[in-house]
Amino acid sequence: MAKQDYYDILGVSRDAGEDDVKKAFRKLAKQLHPDHNPSDEESERRFKEVNEAYEALKDPQKRAAYDRFGHAAFENGGMGGGAHGFGADFSSSMSEIFDDLFGEFMGGRRERSRSGHERGVDLRYNMEISLFEAYEGKTAQIRVPGSVTCEPCSGSGAKPGTKPTSCRTCAGSGRVRASQGFFTIERICPGCQGHGEIIEDACTACGGSGRVTKERTLSVNIPSGVEDGTRIRLAGEGEAGLRAGPPGDLYIFLSTRPHEFFQRDGADLFCRVPIAMTTAALGGQIEVPNVDSSRARVKIPDGTETGRQFRLKGKGMPVLRSKTKGDLYIQVDVETPKSLTSKQRELLKEFEASTTESTHPQSSGFFARVKEFFEGIGE
Repeated sequence: MAKQDYYDILGVSRDAGEDDVKKAFRKLAKQLHPDHNPSDEESERRFKEVNEAYEALKDPQKRAAYDRFGHAAFENGGMGGGAHGFGADFSSSMSEIFDDLFGEFMGGRRERSRSGHERGVDLRYNMEISLFEAYEGKTAQIRVPGSVTCEPCSGSGAKPGTKPTSCRTCAGSGRVRASQGFFTIERICPGCQGHGEIIEDACTACGGSGRVTKERTLSVNIPSGVEDGTRIRLAGEGEAGLRAGPPGDLYIFLSTRPHEFFQRDGADLFCRVPIAMTTAALGGQIEVPNVDSSRARVKIPDGTETGRQFRLKGKGMPVLRSKTKGDLYIQVDVETPKSLTSKQRELLKEFEASTTESTHPQSSGFFARVKEFFEGIGE
């Protein structure tokens, strides 16, 4: 009888992506697994077909060969022998099934080593810094609550002077095997919960876990030029692992407080500066701050308009892990005078009376076009 097409077995199209193939396989494998269908020969047969199809389609080279030659690609030793030559690939696939689908059987402890020492979880710490601190860099002291290795028992969980004993159920492996029809399934040992050891006399300080809760003071080096969202990893400073397991890591997430004058865009800084109408018209100089608390002078040419930018090269933020710096952009806003005295009003009226089209070319040109527009409507 002709073998069924692998794509049909998994229920996917020939242009399905790797994720779609894997998703279809996982769904069918869970439905057809012998643990869920005991003594069902048809489910067992289909389960083997699903696994064989997935082995061929999950590997890009095998899939390309199958797309070109069909089942013949795996006959007579081709591509490793097909159904009779999966060998290590079959074991790898079964391991993937157990890992992805039957975590509850395996204890769901992917971070647990063969010795049963479970890695501690990673921790997150949010830190807010000023723009100046991001510019200069700093060394900060932080206090982090969490689990640390129990000192009296050195993390073993056993009462000082005693040691954990090897689990007799699993002989210290932390896992037991059970036959289920065609397959042999490895599960977490129920006697030691996968640790491989039994604590007969628990440490009173930690209750047998090998760790206690304690607040620690840590030093964090913040480099110059960090941005919002920068993540700093402190290896081994997370939660302590169970029973002398390796600790997790601590991740510092940085955010920058808003600044009074500056807005940041990468390594560049922007500062809006209001200037008097007379300075904009006649020209002059203004003094602006730098992020490093120094001062800079900016020359304002006569006739400057609102929105004009002046670039101060190299006056921005440092580029992280680099000797270069961004730029500082000064954007001016021309301020209209308010609360005028009678003398000032008189002078402005005299100025207005003496202006020509060349004095205000943009407004004169605009209103000239507006006049032409209305005249055209009237016609």
